[in-house]
Amino acid sequence: MTALTLSTAAAPGLRADAIVIGVAKGAKGPSVAPGAEAVDKAYDGRLAGVLETLGASGAEGEVTKLPAPSGFKAPVVVAVGLGPEPGKGAGYDAEALRRAAGVAARALAGAKKAAFALPLAEAADAGAVGEGVLLGAYSFDAYKESGRDAGAKGGGKAPLAEAALLGAKPRDKAYKAAVERAAAVAEELNRARDLVNTPPNDLNPEAFAAVAQAAAKEHGIKVQVLDEKALTKGGYGGILGVGAGSASGPRLVKLSYTSPKAKKSLAFVGKGITYDSGGISLKPAGHNETMKCDMAGAAAVFAAVVAAARLGLEANVTGWLALAENMPSGSATRPGDVLRMYSGKTVEVLNTDAEGRLVLADALWAASQEKPDAIIDVATLTGAIMLALGSRTYAVMANDDAFRSAVHEAAEEVGEPAWPMPLPEHLRKGMDSPTADIANMGERMGGGLVAGLFLREFVGEGITWAHLDIAGPAFNEGGPFGYTPKGGTGTAVRTLVRVAELAAAGELG
Repeated sequence: MTALTLSTAAAPGLRADAIVIGVAKGAKGPSVAPGAEAVDKAYDGRLAGVLETLGASGAEGEVTKLPAPSGFKAPVVVAVGLGPEPGKGAGYDAEALRRAAGVAARALAGAKKAAFALPLAEAADAGAVGEGVLLGAYSFDAYKESGRDAGAKGGGKAPLAEAALLGAKPRDKAYKAAVERAAAVAEELNRARDLVNTPPNDLNPEAFAAVAQAAAKEHGIKVQVLDEKALTKGGYGGILGVGAGSASGPRLVKLSYTSPKAKKSLAFVGKGITYDSGGISLKPAGHNETMKCDMAGAAAVFAAVVAAARLGLEANVTGWLALAENMPSGSATRPGDVLRMYSGKTVEVLNTDAEGRLVLADALWAASQEKPDAIIDVATLTGAIMLALGSRTYAVMANDDAFRSAVHEAAEEVGEPAWPMPLPEHLRKGMDSPTADIANMGERMGGGLVAGLFLREFVGEGITWAHLDIAGPAFNEGGPFGYTPKGGTGTAVRTLVRVAELAAAGELG
């Protein structure tokens, strides 16, 4: 993990491998952003012109490297694009700072130390830059020969070792708190990324539960793990039905962080299908290769609960990880089977590849029994939502419009693109079953909304609930961008943490 430090040192005299500065896209060409005044002065105030000559425009994601001026102890200046220059008197958007810092951190893989001279008008900016650095520097190398010795073998490059934030006022409590928060959230988000990226032969439900148990012990979180025997005794038909075809038994993990000063309680529920073959309704070729990511919702919930504990939030936060492996075998659930869920309702399984809603249904009902003030479930639930929103935006559905808006606003605030979606009542009829209380499939059109309506059936009466379908952004199959790597992204961790912070502050409603 990259180390974050706060520094009052001037850029010319700081020993580092590189000095990172910001460049904005102005009306008449690139402009040097605040924080880089000393660097610009060393170029006789002509740095913007030099960068333009080199092809820089200040566009988001752009990286331009040039030799440092004479007298600088760092050999290289890395100019990173911030996007459009803000209006007069306005500061830079936190997300622009996060993305720029992430791009620079990734470009500096292999470096031991870099000084970040980006705009830091206030403590929140330092937090945004620190978060961007830690998320952008992320690398998953556990299964590569190069990763076993920090890049010394095989030609790989280790992540940036240290990032010094210049102008971050290390003695200022607000700046220090902002960077400490950034470190806690980013470290747990990166842990979620690690889990999503871990191959399914090493991360089955039992192994995931063990990781959760170890983290809970480390951070003073109460943990309970229900194995097959306990799930059978409790009547968790959804989780058991999904896991029935696998040699690796399912688990339901409950993580409980409590604060003596809490006035609000939240329950986070995560879909944790450690591998999804589709079961008997087998996925076609080309759709199986990334299905290790189908536990990204549970990874996000796990990370958010640990982050809440590390931050000492004054709210009670419980995480429910519904873990199973969906495999075809002689013991697997078949299309046409009827499962009796933990709530007592029966579900006719029309498609075994619509399994996420089955494990979530049991976990949602279990969470509801504790009467929290609100429940949020997180799941890579439907391909249909990707058709609607693409690969970078997740959907927010809820049984309360105000809560849906609050969650959406929290997501946008922390830089996680999300969009509010409806739960149209007319789609519910498509899940009527002649055999059971409800079927796990309904109309094909609007399939993401149908899944949300199914989940709503298993939320306790009177409990505020939201559903985040993160199928699109949870796993990035394309190239890295901003602070987002290829592979697991950790989507929804920051939203959940922000919701918990709002609840602790009495601002959630």
